[in-house]
Amino acid sequence: MEKFTNSWATSLSAEFEKDYFKKLEGFIDEEYSSKEVFPKKEDLFTALNLTALEDVKVVIFGQDPYHEENQAHGLAFSVPLSQKKIPPSLKNIYKELNKECGCYIPNNGNLKKWASQGVLLLNTVLTVRAHEANSHKGKGWECFTDEIIKILNNEDRPIVYMLWGNNAKEKLEMLNNPKQLVLTAAHPSPLSARRGFFDCGHFKKTNEFLINNGLSPIDWQIENV
Repeated sequence: MEKFTNSWATSLSAEFEKDYFKKLEGFIDEEYSSKEVFPKKEDLFTALNLTALEDVKVVIFGQDPYHEENQAHGLAFSVPLSQKKIPPSLKNIYKELNKECGCYIPNNGNLKKWASQGVLLLNTVLTVRAHEANSHKGKGWECFTDEIIKILNNEDRPIVYMLWGNNAKEKLEMLNNPKQLVLTAAHPSPLSARRGFFDCGHFKKTNEFLINNGLSPIDWQIENV
């Protein structure tokens, strides 16, 4: 399993030696060799590679990767530029951004621009079998991503967490740093967006918090290509 070379490698080095991770690594290697699995193996840790620990200002949690062709590329809610169809949840995120911040709705779903500004786009589970949502749930990824949350919670600096949906809200008990801001809302999927995601104000609240703590706000506008 390919890993990473930035500051996350040092912070997470102990995890790689734990029994759960060794079992997870064996399971993932077998899945990649025998099944179609997303994202590509080299994209497994894109979120961590693009947003080093010291650069994290905002964390947005997803559930697990998109499970259809040419969608998952290692960033929660994001799709590569080659994918012309924007997933429904991301469409709703764009709608909320349009209403809150006046961002126009772009013609692509690539969120690397956010990652480069310190937005960690982290799925709770980092792999999925093709066409089988949640197929790698309970295999060990949750322990790994929980450790990431604990590391961030222990950082002595402002960070914003956006917890959308019940799976993300399960992380609440790990987040108790008084210097950090935790925002919760319904998931942006079409099934639940109207039950509390729309009008949540998270993007505006995040930037207000960052500015009030002397940090640069996130430029949420994803440009057309």
